[in-house]
Amino acid sequence: MTSSFSRRSFLGLSGAVGLTAALSACGGGTKIGSGSSTPASAAPTFSGGEYSGPKVTLDYWNGFTGGDGPHMRAMVEAFNKEYSGRIEVRNVTRRWEDLYPAMPTAIAANKGPDVAVIHNDWVATFAVRQTLVPLDDVVGSLQLTEADFIPAVWNAGVYDGKRYSVPLDVHSLGDYWNKAHLEKIGLSEAPADKAAYEEALAKLKEAGIANPFWMPNKWPAHLMFMSLLWQHGGELYSEDGAKALWGSAQGEQALAWMVEQIDKGYSPAKVAIDTQYAAFKNDKVSFTWDGIWQINDLKTNAKSLDWGLSPVPNIGGTPAVWSASHNFVLTSQAGKDPNKVQAAKFFIDSMSRQSTEWAKAGMIPARNSVREDPAIADLPQVAMAKNVSVFHFLPALPGVGDVQSKALELAVAKAVLKEATPAEALKEGVATADKLLADNKRKYGQ
Repeated sequence: MTSSFSRRSFLGLSGAVGLTAALSACGGGTKIGSGSSTPASAAPTFSGGEYSGPKVTLDYWNGFTGGDGPHMRAMVEAFNKEYSGRIEVRNVTRRWEDLYPAMPTAIAANKGPDVAVIHNDWVATFAVRQTLVPLDDVVGSLQLTEADFIPAVWNAGVYDGKRYSVPLDVHSLGDYWNKAHLEKIGLSEAPADKAAYEEALAKLKEAGIANPFWMPNKWPAHLMFMSLLWQHGGELYSEDGAKALWGSAQGEQALAWMVEQIDKGYSPAKVAIDTQYAAFKNDKVSFTWDGIWQINDLKTNAKSLDWGLSPVPNIGGTPAVWSASHNFVLTSQAGKDPNKVQAAKFFIDSMSRQSTEWAKAGMIPARNSVREDPAIADLPQVAMAKNVSVFHFLPALPGVGDVQSKALELAVAKAVLKEATPAEALKEGVATADKLLADNKRKYGQ
């Protein structure tokens, strides 16, 4: 996604009013193990190897409506050409904010996707509703293991002891920097630690850059906060998903650092959504933290800007960065047809193995063999994966998006807007989060 709006849409949509309830209603509210007309676990076992059944048509849903769309279409077209006469994949592209609420209803009516791409933080929600079919047999038959992938993204596809997804990529925050601005203070690259970063900001201000690092109160402020929380050694939620832990001392340190950038004059107050990125594109900002999906946007729409991209600096002491992932999943609709199961699982594996094209969309391939391909070695995002231990993902909790948007994001915004101190904003946010987590446990039958 090269548009920051599209990214905000899919990350925030799980907190949209009524959406979680709609998913619950559309999915029938079935608890895992409680039985249904076609339990997800009843899908035929993957046989592995080439698909040898009759010709099958698969409906494939994804939300790649931005600059990444042409790359995904190219991958699907190449697959269809290679397996013409055996498997036809119909590429159905919808906006993420439309795709997620539509999937359960469409699948229940047998008019939905057989295979889809969803984000890692939706895997648990759909798995608990039996919208997805487990893929343990696929990874077992193909002998896929954590060693084939970035470990954190591989583990993000597991819910309740079963694997429900195969990761396609990783996309994270990065630190974009203005080369001309940094040259003014004698730097050829972005500083990588707290002391050097703060020293650079002070020098940039002295050099005439009025506000070198604009601090947003909304997108992607919550992603910055989570990155800093993990860097300080904090965690988001308890292992059982019952408590929010981001109101800790580590959370206060993370949020206080964000607010300090305004207090020190490095950022103006009340930065409106998207203006920090627009200011960077217009040569007004020295640093901005944003997703790697902006790479192609900058290449296309900011050709006069000389910029660099580095990992988010280590402010808290331990390198860490918020990350997400696009994941292939098999739906319970396909699970009713043995031939569709075999074809869909074969398609998933094939797309994962041949995802060099996808790296050109600005993503970091999840599969190690693809990242090692010399054809993509010079892409800026590939360099971001030199230390794969930095990638951190939201935990596999059903309904976690509601908690993020209705509690964590609002707490961060309150503090950055100076409507409350970091400690006060986090305390209030955690209280809301804990109520939502309790509601989710009841709602999803955990």
